[in-house]
Amino acid sequence: MSDHPVLYRDRPVVVGAGLAGLMTALCLAPEPTVLLSHAGLGVETSTAWAQGGLAATLADDDTSELHLADTLAAGAGLVEEEAARRIVAAAPQAVRRLAALGVRFDRAGEGFQLGLEAAHSRRRIVHADGDATGREIARALASAVRATPSISVLEGVEARRLLVEDGAIAGIVCVGPGGEAMTIATSRVVLATGGIGGLFADSTNPRASMGQGLALAARAGAVLSNLEFVQFHPTALDTASRPMTLVSEAVRGEGAVLIDETGERFLTDLPGAELAPRDEVARAIWRHLAGGHRVYLDARQCLGTAFSRRFPGIDRLCREAGFDPALQPLPVRPAQHYHMGGIAVDGEGRSSLDGLWACGEVACTGLHGANRLASNSLAEAAVCASWVADSVRKAPACSRRLATAAVAANAADLRPGDAEAVRPILSCGLGVIRDQAGLEAAIAELLPLATGTRPVAGPALVGLMLGVSALGRRESRGAHCRADFPASLPEARASLLTLGEALTAAREVAASLPFAESA
Repeated sequence: MSDHPVLYRDRPVVVGAGLAGLMTALCLAPEPTVLLSHAGLGVETSTAWAQGGLAATLADDDTSELHLADTLAAGAGLVEEEAARRIVAAAPQAVRRLAALGVRFDRAGEGFQLGLEAAHSRRRIVHADGDATGREIARALASAVRATPSISVLEGVEARRLLVEDGAIAGIVCVGPGGEAMTIATSRVVLATGGIGGLFADSTNPRASMGQGLALAARAGAVLSNLEFVQFHPTALDTASRPMTLVSEAVRGEGAVLIDETGERFLTDLPGAELAPRDEVARAIWRHLAGGHRVYLDARQCLGTAFSRRFPGIDRLCREAGFDPALQPLPVRPAQHYHMGGIAVDGEGRSSLDGLWACGEVACTGLHGANRLASNSLAEAAVCASWVADSVRKAPACSRRLATAAVAANAADLRPGDAEAVRPILSCGLGVIRDQAGLEAAIAELLPLATGTRPVAGPALVGLMLGVSALGRRESRGAHCRADFPASLPEARASLLTLGEALTAAREVAASLPFAESA
């Protein structure tokens, strides 16, 4: 932050340092680019915590059409087929590009070692160090970024406001480690800020992932899409530790089974059983837990002592929690894991707001539909980063005169987010299974927080928009399950929402409830 912001004027600004942000910045080279990271590069990102890997058709018995078919089936009617076709077809090349940038993927002879995960019809999961794929990707890309002279890395810097003039991006206001505000005049901003796990009490995501990019985009006027679709991973280690330890789906891909306290495999009647789509497995576990049972993941027969070799990271985390996967079933339960919704973007990552792009989990490309297919997320980020960079590079770097008063007003009330008050609300109202009463109660409780001036306002605003979207979808589809509307509608439609629309709907809900506090 010691550099004067005038040095960065008109440069594209990439916000976020996970796979999507790092790869976008690298693909923009040699154009001078600014990369903002609220922590160190690759630190406190969902990328670094990713265990499974990247889905890509690299086996002789696999094709991109098979990958597309699996993606469409998992997405429950909401996958945008042409967008998905482009992304899965480009995934193998993205894997090779990552390898060329120094990612040390696990190998089998001359090719990549491939794993199997739920709802995939073939082995196509490229991984690194067994179950440390994300950590290895973050290491390699962070090293590549630091070695790229055209990328100015600002670590410990948070984006707090997007400045808009004449309906287009004019700049970005950010805050450094010492609390000093800085405004960068730019007409090109890429949001790659990750997900929303920090808004939930039980999540496998870093606590710092609080939907910051969604709040930035919404306040600037961008359209958001499919916010109601929140994926709960079926198998988080059921301990008191938060965030929760993920036990990768790849463990079930190697043959681990789900049992209850009696030793019974209770998913045998579910098509696909342990390898059914994530939303179906999560709901089955949730209902079994609600019935008074405990649920365990049992890898003793399929892996036994080989568990520590195939999944060294998970083995270490389990042992730290007091469990030996080779000898004991692991207690598990569903936890928030991924957000299929996000900033509505086109095939080049462009949002509805001129000068704003989005990439990675914060974006809604149409690939995931109502339920993400395992390991499609890292592949999506790697593929789309290059397309976003191409689009940004083609856009004119047109300076706009920033109104001093507007910048001062935006800088004056900059506060970090705080999701502590939001977590119990979303966990109760927007959990694995939802209903109208719970959603309305959550919206009424979130509204005064979202429209207030405390640090909770940003996280509450994102939660409020999720709640409004979920209330508006009067059906069950993919990861969105309504107890009061258990069937899917005949026609699948994406949801679109702006901040103004969300606030109007929320006020109507709050006004209709007895004793509800309204804003």
